[in-house]
Amino acid sequence: MACQPRPGANHACSDLVARCRQVRCSRALLPPLGLLLSASAMTCVGVDRVATRCREQWSTGGQPHTCQASLKLAQGVVGCSTWTAAYSSGSPCQAGMKPLPQPEALRQPAAFGLADLAVILGVLTLLTLIAHVGAGAMVSFRPPEISPSISLDPRNLPDYAGRSTLRMFIALAASMLFTLVYGSLAAHNRRAERVLVPLLDILQSVPVLGFLSITVTGFIALFPGSLLGLEAASIFAIFTSQVWNMTFSFYQSLRTVPKELTEAASLYQLSRWQRFSRLELPSAAIPLLWNAMMSFGGGWFFVAASEAISVLNHDYTLPGIGSYVAAAVRARDLPALGWASLTMAVVILLVDQLFWRPLVAWSDRFRLEQSGSGDAPESWVLDLLTTARVPQLLGTALAPLADRLDLLLSALLGRSQDSVAEPQQAGSDRLFNLSLLLVSAVLVSVLVHFVLVRVGIIEVTTTFWLGVHTLGRVTILLLLATLIWTPIGVMIGFQPQLARRLQPLVMFLASFPANFIFPFATLFFIRNHISLDWGSILLMALGSQWYILFNSIAGAQMIPSDLREMADDVGLQGLQRWRQLIIPGIFSAWVTGGVTACGGAWNASIVSEVVSWGGTTLQADGLGAYIADATTHGDWPRIALGIGMMSLFVVGFNRLFWRRLYGLAERRYHL
Repeated sequence: MACQPRPGANHACSDLVARCRQVRCSRALLPPLGLLLSASAMTCVGVDRVATRCREQWSTGGQPHTCQASLKLAQGVVGCSTWTAAYSSGSPCQAGMKPLPQPEALRQPAAFGLADLAVILGVLTLLTLIAHVGAGAMVSFRPPEISPSISLDPRNLPDYAGRSTLRMFIALAASMLFTLVYGSLAAHNRRAERVLVPLLDILQSVPVLGFLSITVTGFIALFPGSLLGLEAASIFAIFTSQVWNMTFSFYQSLRTVPKELTEAASLYQLSRWQRFSRLELPSAAIPLLWNAMMSFGGGWFFVAASEAISVLNHDYTLPGIGSYVAAAVRARDLPALGWASLTMAVVILLVDQLFWRPLVAWSDRFRLEQSGSGDAPESWVLDLLTTARVPQLLGTALAPLADRLDLLLSALLGRSQDSVAEPQQAGSDRLFNLSLLLVSAVLVSVLVHFVLVRVGIIEVTTTFWLGVHTLGRVTILLLLATLIWTPIGVMIGFQPQLARRLQPLVMFLASFPANFIFPFATLFFIRNHISLDWGSILLMALGSQWYILFNSIAGAQMIPSDLREMADDVGLQGLQRWRQLIIPGIFSAWVTGGVTACGGAWNASIVSEVVSWGGTTLQADGLGAYIADATTHGDWPRIALGIGMMSLFVVGFNRLFWRRLYGLAERRYHL
């Protein structure tokens, strides 16, 4: 439907330009629909261009969303609606004039106070702890003569917890960097997408023990005689448990950026870096943050496997809370398990209050909506940082360097081009397709040779049926998690007050390592004669169901408040509200949660289908138990076969089911 001119629309555009010219606007803040898009090169000439485009679209017909977004962008360039009265006496806009001052700059600077003292002491304490904990990695390591040992004395738990937490945060930083680069490349390059997205499916399907089997020897050889090699292997294992969920979330967020905002970014001719930092990263901030929280929590699940490493008939131990729990299980020491669980609870609560809660409160500014978001999330740490002068002074001092870096990256990466505008080159496309076919043919021939020579058809058939058993458990888990946690996630996402109360509990449940509970579950199964064929579903759910919950929360928070208010006004209730508002609004996030929950469940099957308590071991029929047994005995052909079969199941399910749902989300459920 054509965009019809409203009465007075042309006058509104002209008046907008006139008012903006009264303001000094050589530099400004650009916040369309709540996104903070700082446009360092914008001048009133840009406002003229937007207003002209706006008048043309109102008069000739065009996309209504583009009309609205252009008006909002033009108004946001110099903040006319907010600051015109304060600067109405300014001279006409000219290049090179001083930037428009921020509201914070108009406030009277506060004196150095207790908030600044708290920030300084907090930073110094953090640096001291990092130095103390990190020094433990700078020791000799020559197994079996010189190797770390684990003491079950509870007084060692603070040091063990600190070392495990440091590994988790290093892995999280590496995961975030990988996510931003890999997700951006896959979302913006059509050819790269055809390779990177299937490769991401394959990498997600490879279990953590599979990565450890391949990399631990190499990392130890990379740092001979030093514990750094084993530390690097442990961090890499945790990295592989965190990164795939974050990358899937970021990639899907880039594919579903609102069309009117991408058109507005093209209108302003933003560079690739400006488009990434001003549009794409802010629009993906909330789902990426919640998935990072989930990935961080899921990483605790594999801490024990990454610190008490048993691969290829070799046992390696790193001091940490995961290896402490593994030693307590071997010794059947219930008090030690209790102390470890208490320590883990304290660590999770501290990380939530000091790290995740401030980020959640800060990210609320990136909500895609026109009306207010109601009760915004709060954080006492964020309030402390915004009250103190030290962070503001540091930001002011680093601002020139940040501006120069911004200009440098904009120049290096060049102008942005939409993926739909990529030139179609038939010859190069055929060459690219041929290269993919050749690589695929080589891999298939290697696979056929491996099957016929090393393992045999009977072993392949056995692993396939074991994979079917595990697939059934994963499917049951996904259905139950969706029915239980999706409504709870939507309820939390729609009610900020409830989110403030429940976030610590949700974060605690998601972050608490499920395998810490496995010894107690094993005792329960043994005493009640429960088969692990069914009990493993519960154990797998403890480590993977939270992906559904966290993505449901993120999806609900991304639904604009004005849409929810409109649904209330028209009386949408019950199933009708779910069909017309909630399901379309959270569908993309739920698909991401489903993909990563399935991948997490397949990974968790390795530690869920084989559990032990002292000398008693329970085992289920499944592919996870097959891989765990092959890894323990160092049987490389069976390890490769099990990992390959698991990858085949995961990738096939993603291609046949999840990819179609992703396409449906991009076509129909796109806010």
